[in-house]
Amino acid sequence: MDALNYLMENGEEANRLEIKVDVDQITAQVKWSGLKAGMRIADMGCGPGKITALLHHLAAPGGRAVGIDNSLDRIQHAVDNYGGPEITFACRNILNPLDDLGRFDYVLIRFVLEYYRTRAFDIVSNVTRMVKPGGILCLIDLDHNCLNQYGIPARLKNAIRAIISKLGRDADFDPHMGIKLYSMLYDLDFKSIDVTMNTHHLIFGELDQVQDYDWTKKVEVAAQNSGYGFEEYADGYAGFYSEFKSAFADPRRFIYTPVICCRGVRTG
Repeated sequence: MDALNYLMENGEEANRLEIKVDVDQITAQVKWSGLKAGMRIADMGCGPGKITALLHHLAAPGGRAVGIDNSLDRIQHAVDNYGGPEITFACRNILNPLDDLGRFDYVLIRFVLEYYRTRAFDIVSNVTRMVKPGGILCLIDLDHNCLNQYGIPARLKNAIRAIISKLGRDADFDPHMGIKLYSMLYDLDFKSIDVTMNTHHLIFGELDQVQDYDWTKKVEVAAQNSGYGFEEYADGYAGFYSEFKSAFADPRRFIYTPVICCRGVRTG
């Protein structure tokens, strides 16, 4: 991701990304998509490196993993916490040529393309060159991200939708990236394409600490810095934040987001 324009950029982002990792869910996703022992793996948009390390573990014995991200701070975090002889990290812009990194048996792009609404296909096309013939490209992203809530005030729901719309126009954010993944692989002539869909966010009843921290950070960083005026609230962002915290903590509210996983085999 472009660290200069990444809409979630803040001093705690490495921590947020690490604590929200669902090891069981990611393990199931990558095993479904074809990750196997001995593969050379590229983790695109690797962030702080926790998932890269998990991929390496799942490819044992004999697997090797390279994590690629455009944030120097998060790459340094990854090197310090997860680097080793078979796990390396590179600070690179995934919109630029990456051929010097070599070819890979398995490439993962997870929760990256949603930040590149108008450039997502260019990224996938660029990354495709890294996949060996017969190798696997796995794309994972959300659909209706942050848009499916029930039991929250209408004013808050309308403000959230307006913020997401503004982020789409101004920050190239796409809350509907997941639905587009299959067509990207199809248009790039991948074969044996398969798709699965599950739940990523599923929030009901009492709020747990990880959910609270993750979503609060989204509001404190992305929503506050979106440029949205919060005209619905007499006291602007402060009123929005207060109503969000109250509604999100209400055990009656129901929130969900689908996650779509798409994998294909490169034949050429």
